[in-house]
Amino acid sequence: MPALPPPPDAPCTISTLLQYAVKAGLPALEARMLLTFCSGLSRTALITQDQTTPSEAVRTAFLQRVARRQQGEPMAYLLGEREFFGRMFAVSPAVLIPRPDTETLVEWSLDVLRDEETPAVLELGTGSGIIAVTIALERPDAHVLATDVSAAALAVARQNAADLSADNTTFATSDWYAAIEPKARYQLIVSNPPYIAADDSHLREGDLRFEPAGALTDHACGLSALRTIVSGAPARLAPGGWLLVEHGYDQGEAVRGLFQAAGFAEVTTRRDLAGQERCTGGYWPGNTASAGPA
Repeated sequence: MPALPPPPDAPCTISTLLQYAVKAGLPALEARMLLTFCSGLSRTALITQDQTTPSEAVRTAFLQRVARRQQGEPMAYLLGEREFFGRMFAVSPAVLIPRPDTETLVEWSLDVLRDEETPAVLELGTGSGIIAVTIALERPDAHVLATDVSAAALAVARQNAADLSADNTTFATSDWYAAIEPKARYQLIVSNPPYIAADDSHLREGDLRFEPAGALTDHACGLSALRTIVSGAPARLAPGGWLLVEHGYDQGEAVRGLFQAAGFAEVTTRRDLAGQERCTGGYWPGNTASAGPA
């Protein structure tokens, strides 16, 4: 990547700062987004007040973020937020950056809950809480429990629930099902677990370089977390309840096999915005002869 040009001397104008960021290799849109964040000015104000001299604190904060962005750090972390399902969610390096493809999982979750009254929902590995909080907001009558093994991730998820007034969401520290009440039964269990294989080269590319490794990879073949989630779901689902998971584009067949082996019915896979197999689900018919192992 090109070396950073010398930073503009203080004091300097908004226009000078934006020109510096573009010379450093940032798209003009990203430069404006970063300066809007650092200064508190609107994008319109950046245009109409482009000869204004920002404070030294604003100048320093902006130049620091330009340097971090030039090194490849994701915009979501630099801004501390990312939109998902039409809402703005707080994010930090402790959690994955929300991606549009995960909206497929949320939309499917809402589909299977459509005819359920006051459903109980369990999300495993909530991260920033985008799935749990979105379901809670779209279904205010639902009781949503979101878990994660990471205290830092749960702090972000709790912040999002509070900021968005998802009062029907609760949180718990749990390694998958470890802390779940044994007698609890759910109409939906949903998860976007780590599913990238440890040797996948994508982990060393793009935004993934900056995201928490434990939320991306199972440090194995990519299926170990999915296997744990699927095998443990029948003991926590109400009869007729659904399990929905996100997985890698090339894991659809393997994940369907896990569902079928566990006794799930109507096992199917939905595709993401790019047409790739992305989410697999099935419903638990209960302890019937045809249901398979519990």
